[in-house]
Amino acid sequence: MLIPVLLFILGFALLILGGDWFVDGAVGIAHRFHLPELLIGATIVSIGTTLPEVMVSAQAALARNSGISYGNAIGSIICNTSLIAAITIAVRPSVVKRSTLTLPVFFFFVAAIFYAITAYTTGSFTRTTGMILLAGFITYMTISVLQMKKNPDKAASSASSEKKEEEEKPVWKNILLLVVGAVAIAYGANLLVENGTIIAQALGVPDSVIGLTMVALGTSLPELVTAITSLIKGHGSLSLGNVIGANLFNLVLVSGIAITIRPFMLPAGKTIAGINSSLAVDMPVMFLVMLVLCVPALLKEKLYRWQGIALLAVYFSFTAYQFLL
Repeated sequence: MLIPVLLFILGFALLILGGDWFVDGAVGIAHRFHLPELLIGATIVSIGTTLPEVMVSAQAALARNSGISYGNAIGSIICNTSLIAAITIAVRPSVVKRSTLTLPVFFFFVAAIFYAITAYTTGSFTRTTGMILLAGFITYMTISVLQMKKNPDKAASSASSEKKEEEEKPVWKNILLLVVGAVAIAYGANLLVENGTIIAQALGVPDSVIGLTMVALGTSLPELVTAITSLIKGHGSLSLGNVIGANLFNLVLVSGIAITIRPFMLPAGKTIAGINSSLAVDMPVMFLVMLVLCVPALLKEKLYRWQGIALLAVYFSFTAYQFLL
């Protein structure tokens, strides 16, 4: 058991390092081509921090492990929102821009409602479902790019370019970071899935629970690094935007790829009053934490400390429920 645990930890480490290197390389290349900061945060950074979830779910799908695949996407959304975003809000509440959140929030809830309706009505995710989710990802990316090109934040972009001119890395270094980061993510994801499954079987814990908690936390660490960095620099809006963008990508990109590779039924597991635990608890919690996070931000353009505290309480209660009940 010691070797699988050590390899599981190594997988975590590779995911963290790989995600960090990939984001640095991607952002460096984006700056080189003078793309607006907001475009980078809404697309490249969110995609980069979501890559671990993509690789883990794809590996799990190829290994016919639908429990990890399914649990990782839902669990990462809950973890991103009620742990990572919650920490930044509880420590430093901030003002946010409604205009930067409207598009990703709208797409997230459309995708989440479609995902939930599919799960509640059919109990299965077909290849068509996966392709619809991927189409949603392409649509969101296209609209985001067109929106940013139409209304670029020229002042911020110009200031950012001047500030970073001196410290800009050569293109080859950014490309190297991009490639090495992607390889580290791929290998770390493989270690995480294989050894997470071994540990789950040895402990008698369902794969979906491991996916909802341990694996979801591990693959959400790049978002945590981004959130902490944003918190230190006082950019609460950037952190929130990255979390919401990553949550959207967990549904349309992570789940879309996994389902398209290997369609699967809703994982069987614990039940509550005869209802699948995922339908009774996991999905409602996913909607709850996103509503707690987004509604005050959209209505008041402000984040409050009570949101962070409430979300942290939900996260720890949810995790305790998964392991104890």
